[in-house]
Amino acid sequence: MPNSPSRVAIVTGAGRGIGAAIARKLAGDGFAVGLLDLDEANAKAAADAIVAGGGKALAVALDVSDAGQVASAVQTVADELGPPTVLVNNAGIIRDNLLFKMSEGDWDAVMGVHLRGAFLMSRAVQKHMTEQGWGRIVNLSSTSALGNRGQANYATAKAGLQGFTKTLAIELGQFGVTVNAIAPGFIATEMTAATAERVGMPFEDFKKAAAQQIPVRRVGEPEDIANVAGFLVSDGAGFVSGQVIYVAGGPRA
Repeated sequence: MPNSPSRVAIVTGAGRGIGAAIARKLAGDGFAVGLLDLDEANAKAAADAIVAGGGKALAVALDVSDAGQVASAVQTVADELGPPTVLVNNAGIIRDNLLFKMSEGDWDAVMGVHLRGAFLMSRAVQKHMTEQGWGRIVNLSSTSALGNRGQANYATAKAGLQGFTKTLAIELGQFGVTVNAIAPGFIATEMTAATAERVGMPFEDFKKAAAQQIPVRRVGEPEDIANVAGFLVSDGAGFVSGQVIYVAGGPRA
């Protein structure tokens, strides 16, 4: 690491699920972590848990699709923890529906959080990374980027994040910044539990059915994604950039 840049990370959508697990992992690896989430109570609870475990963390509420809130939140983290050199764009929502039933609002909301949010956050944080001469951006894509029934909006957004990742890797590499994406398969979270409820299936049955389609015969846990994120933001991953890593228990699941 040149000139020992600050070890400060920002994770969006960090209040629960994959985001909270990534925040815990980075805190355990010695990063001070800004946990950003639309739900302030969830973000604070997750940050408090990190602090209680001996880590350094700060919760900030924001809507990642709002440029003013993004600028303010990034500045708050920089002021309180130090300049952020790691950004994990994890914030996401689902508004699933078949194309003929999908509203413009459903489309715009998903694009706003996933694509506009990742753009605004990356633009705001890259200044700190390039000034430090070291940085890591990790974008959360999904196996849905390969196409998934009922998810025209989500699949498009997650595929878009892959192009965004590769472009930023090209632009920011010369400043010591790597940019990669993780594409999770089925991960047991509140979001997948809500999907099970929507289709009228008990979550345990839903997970068992999913596991039968996955080569390793289990569903993923948030920690499976956090472990890959921990590697991608490490010094050891300095020659890995512009990549999309499918973490799905198989080629795609």
